Amino acid sequence: MARRDDAVGRGIDAFLRHAAVERGLSPRTVEAYGRDLSRLAEFLAGAGVRCARDVTPDHLSAFAGALARRGLAPRSRARALVATRCFLRHAGAEGAFRRDPARGIAAPRAERALPKVLRPDESAALIEAAGQGEGALALRDRAMLEVLYGAGLRVSELVGLPRAALERRGGWLRVVGKGRVERLVPLGEPALAAVAVYLEQGWPELSRRARREPEALFLTRRGGPMTRQNFFLRLRQIARRAGVPSERVSPHVLRHAFATDLLEGGADLRAVQTLLGHADLSTTQIYTHVSRARLRDTVERRHPRGRGRADPARSRS
Repeated sequence: MARRDDAVGRGIDAFLRHAAVERGLSPRTVEAYGRDLSRLAEFLAGAGVRCARDVTPDHLSAFAGALARRGLAPRSRARALVATRCFLRHAGAEGAFRRDPARGIAAPRAERALPKVLRPDESAALIEAAGQGEGALALRDRAMLEVLYGAGLRVSELVGLPRAALERRGGWLRVVGKGRVERLVPLGEPALAAVAVYLEQGWPELSRRARREPEALFLTRRGGPMTRQNFFLRLRQIARRAGVPSERVSPHVLRHAFATDLLEGGADLRAVQTLLGHADLSTTQIYTHVSRARLRDTVERRHPRGRGRADPARSRS
């Protein structure tokens, strides 16, 4: 993080350190906040504002307008205003303001796109393709996909799992999610069996290539901890083997599939929220819309009066 010389910049640097160390925000979130607040600092400098205590609601309204004129999407503008509020709240806690200048500044409403999901047969095909071949890497890939789809983890949670996270006797995973919040996630028999085989036959082979015994559960061919980028590339290769369009496949798509398939199977929304590690139920509710959209698509494609116009002769058989 580059050091800044002006008072606003120094305040931003202090806030980003606070966000990373004390609030435990993920590196990606801190990085995104840093980009947003750099835009704020640039705008305030152009407006002649040199100190956080001089920021007014008019400045922030003008900043929101400037973001829109730059062509930022509503979601990006909303995130920038969240970062701005958090920064100013932090500055206010240190005595910079008598009144929060961000109060009353409305964030743009962003249309929430439905997440992409896979059909259950496509998820099964991916898992089957991951285990094709011999050796430690095939065992690792099969175990990773079983855990990803079977537990609905974020990719950062998956690659960050230590071996100690698995409680094999009870069939639980101890997962550290966003904000370093820990949750227990149950694993089904297929995932437990795949991880057990990997730990017995694959992990020892990969770990021998490391300089010292690794703590990570999932290892690269060199014995280091698996990375998000490496796993993403492996998943795309697996998708091609499975015959699933690779552009439709990502680690997060499998997390979406986990949630949607649970809800379609009759799972309680609150239970799914807990399993996914969502702080807000509204975040989980998006999957109820996905489930309904998938049902509608089935009717449209399969019913004689749907847009797919199924063969009437077949529909009567």
